[in-house]
Amino acid sequence: MDRHLQKPENLSLSSSLPIQDSPPPPIMRGLNNDSSSSFSDKSSKIFVAGHRGLVGSAIVRKLISLGFTNLVLRTHSELDLTRQSKVESFFSAERPVYVILAAAKVGGIHANNTYPAEFISVNLQIQTNVIDSSFRFGVKKLLFLGSSCIYPKFAPQPIPESALLTAPLEPTNEWYAIAKIAGIKMCQAYRIQYNFNAISGMPTNLYGPHDNFHPENSHVLPALMRRFHEAKTNKAKEVVVWGTGSPLREFLHVDDLADAVVFMIENYSGLEHLNVGSGKEVTIKELAELVKEVVGFEGDLVWDSSKPDGTPRKLMDSSKLAALGWQPKVELKDGLVDTYKWYLENVTQ
Repeated sequence: MDRHLQKPENLSLSSSLPIQDSPPPPIMRGLNNDSSSSFSDKSSKIFVAGHRGLVGSAIVRKLISLGFTNLVLRTHSELDLTRQSKVESFFSAERPVYVILAAAKVGGIHANNTYPAEFISVNLQIQTNVIDSSFRFGVKKLLFLGSSCIYPKFAPQPIPESALLTAPLEPTNEWYAIAKIAGIKMCQAYRIQYNFNAISGMPTNLYGPHDNFHPENSHVLPALMRRFHEAKTNKAKEVVVWGTGSPLREFLHVDDLADAVVFMIENYSGLEHLNVGSGKEVTIKELAELVKEVVGFEGDLVWDSSKPDGTPRKLMDSSKLAALGWQPKVELKDGLVDTYKWYLENVTQ
């Protein structure tokens, strides 16, 4: 088990069980009619799919901090979520009460363009297997997590939930986006036809501990952090960043998302997916200057305006979640300090 998932003495993590192929179980109608979702029983069995990732690990940390003692966690080697029979056998044996679906195949533009078949097929298989088995085996509530890339390339700003399926997607990640849209619609379909309590949350750009700091495949914030750190280590005089720095972006610390996940499970049982964002925008230039300050790089920041800026603005409209009573808590600078500390302790060693 990863260091960050070491459990306190009273936490029971269900052990890996031998899983046998079995015929599909009968649909268990009528088990999910209770739309309420009391999260007060700390011994409730909760399956967090994708617990080693950026999002899943934050959710596990949050649940442990709240006193939940019966988390069901599986690595990919222990349970391949793309295998229908394995997933059904797992649910048959474990019978979780709640399911948080944070498992997904993710990657940047290069990966999406290189492996489009995997991005659509793997994600569709994971979602279909987990959502269907959750319903069949009487899960009380399921939360499916997606991404802001589900929205059209030229969606109105801020992006409301109603913008879904109103215009073409961004071509560079449409395979992943289409899979995530299918996940939303599958949750809605199972709610409509079977009254299954499945909800969906769509987070904005995330960052925090366990982010991907790969020099080629990471997103803008971890990429900047790594470049400034390496420049500081190598005593470089400058760091060159693409574009003008003018595009506006929204960032949410992954611990805030984990907090929102718990909030939605406790307070929301609707058909529509909900946006989850910070509601605050920052220019790429402001972000770069802030990361530079947090890392402690004292050289120059140079902008290569001959390179493209990308989309001018991308902000989620999270007013519906806010109206329910949820607000983010982590300020951007505090979150960057926290992320850089984790980077130093886990990536640079």
